[in-house]
Amino acid sequence: MSRQHIDECVRESLHSYFRDLDGETPGGMYDMLVRAVEKPLLEVVMSQADNNQSRAAEWLGLNRNTLRKKLLEHKLL
Repeated sequence: MSRQHIDECVRESLHSYFRDLDGETPGGMYDMLVRAVEKPLLEVVMSQADNNQSRAAEWLGLNRNTLRKKLLEHKLL
C-alpha cells in the first residue's frame, strides 16, 4: 500500500463525512481526525513491533515517553 493509497482513503472518508453531515456545520474536525487515525496507527505499530515501545517509537519518529503518553491516552496500556 502506498502513501497515495492511504491519502485517497482519507480523502474519500472525508467526502463521505461531509455528505453525511447533509449541510450541517462540522466542528472540531482536526482533533476528531487525528484521534481517529492515531489509535489504529498505534495499535498496528505496537503489534508489528511485538509491543516493544522503544522500537515502535523509533518507527513512528517519536520519543518513547511521548509514545507511552499517547498509548495511555488511548487506553492501550
